[in-house]
This record gives sequence, C-alpha cells and structure tokens, in this order.
Amino acid sequence: MDLKVDGKVAYAATGGRAFEAASPVIVMVHGAGMDHTVWTLPARSLAHRGRAVLAPDLPGHGKSAGPALTDISAMSAWILRLLDAAGVKEAALLGHSMGSFIALDAAARAPGRVRRLALLGVAGRMPVHPDLLQAAAADRPEAADLIVSWAHGPAGHLGHGPAPGLWLMGGARRLLERAGEGVLAADLAACDAYDAIAVAARVVAPTLLILGSEDRMTPPGRATPLAAALRQAETVLVPGAGHMLTSEAPDAVIDALLRFF
Repeated sequence: MDLKVDGKVAYAATGGRAFEAASPVIVMVHGAGMDHTVWTLPARSLAHRGRAVLAPDLPGHGKSAGPALTDISAMSAWILRLLDAAGVKEAALLGHSMGSFIALDAAARAPGRVRRLALLGVAGRMPVHPDLLQAAAADRPEAADLIVSWAHGPAGHLGHGPAPGLWLMGGARRLLERAGEGVLAADLAACDAYDAIAVAARVVAPTLLILGSEDRMTPPGRATPLAAALRQAETVLVPGAGHMLTSEAPDAVIDALLRFF
C-alpha cells in the first residue's frame, strides 16, 4: 500500500492482506541497502494470523520516494510519522540489522507507542570497515560482494536454502544492486555512527533479540552488552544462521516471532 509521509510516497507491504489499523500492528524495518522484500515470509505469516503488518521501504529505498535519510535518528522519526500516516497509535516494531537500530531508536523516542520490540542481527555497535565505506561511497560492486559474503553463514555459501532453487547469496546481491546511487553508503555510515547501548535504557517495551550463531557481521557476543542495557530482554540464538536470518532460517525466525508477538 502507498502512504504519504512528509508529502512523499511511502510504500509498505502488508503481507498479502488488507491493512487494518484496528488490529495489532507490527511494523517491520529492513536493513541497509535493502527493502521490504526481506520480510516476505514473516510478513505473510503474521498477517495471516490476525496481525496488521506494515513492512515499509525506507525513504529512497524500494518503492518509496527519496532522498534517503542519513542517520538513524531521522529514520526512526520517519517510522513514527509513518504510523501517523497509517492511523496507528501503537505498534510492535521489528527490525533487522540497520532496521533494528531504527526500531530501537523509535522505541526509545516514543515509549508509549511501542508495545513490543524484536531485533534481528543486532549488536550494541555496528562498526563498518573503512574499505567497505569507501567502496559503497564510490558505488563499486565489491561493496555488495563484501556484504553478501559476510552476511551469510556457511550453509548459504554452500548453496543450501530453505526452498529448492533459492539462491541466497545471489538474491541478496541483486537486492543490494537495486539500491539507488548513494543509498548503501548513507545507510552504512548511519550504522557506523550509531550507539545502540546509549539509548537502550530508555526502551521500556519487552524486547526480543534474534541472533545467528554464525553471524560475522553482528556476532552474537556483541549483542550481550545491548541485552544487558535493556530493561526486559530475551535472546534467541538460531544455530547455523548468519546475518540474513529471514532468508537463511525463516522458520526459526517466524516461530520466535509468533511466540513473542
């Protein structure tokens, strides 16, 4: 569905069902250089189980008008304005990677509007190597190659996928290649600059962390300080999964989300 935020088109997928703001709402926020398609399986599962799903494309991503925003705080404020545009007073937030920072920041910014919070592939800090930042700033293809390689666990590198014919690494690379000029660079710089632990104490919503045991981008041990800083946090570790949890281990992610939400 199309919404208007700040006078511009903001696209949000609804999981294959009409959006009803009166139902329990779950907003799903994608990661750097990506779009709503990373949530296809969780969105459909939750939407067909009585939840109202909004999986937006952030500004400048996917089908949403640009320009891309350049810091996590601006992105989280945009998510709250998206809720206003959809007529939603209260929602649960679900984020992956950069999206987990955005969801966390929104929960800290507006604690009365966020009833639950789920963070996938998250850490207290997400430092980005200078070489990757430079490659992304120059729109060089190796930026996507580096991310895709580091984002997948061993099974993804060997061609294993949850469905026959699904090429995890190829699909992720194509998704990043679709990002507009400068979008990936802006997203990575925003991740590099953000300190999640500094805002975690302001989050009052019960929080679920879903982590991949083989995640090399946000290794699960780096989430420990963040979990400790949150008031109500529990952690689910997905064996064998890397950073791309929704494609590498969709069943485990969906099971955890259904229980939590």
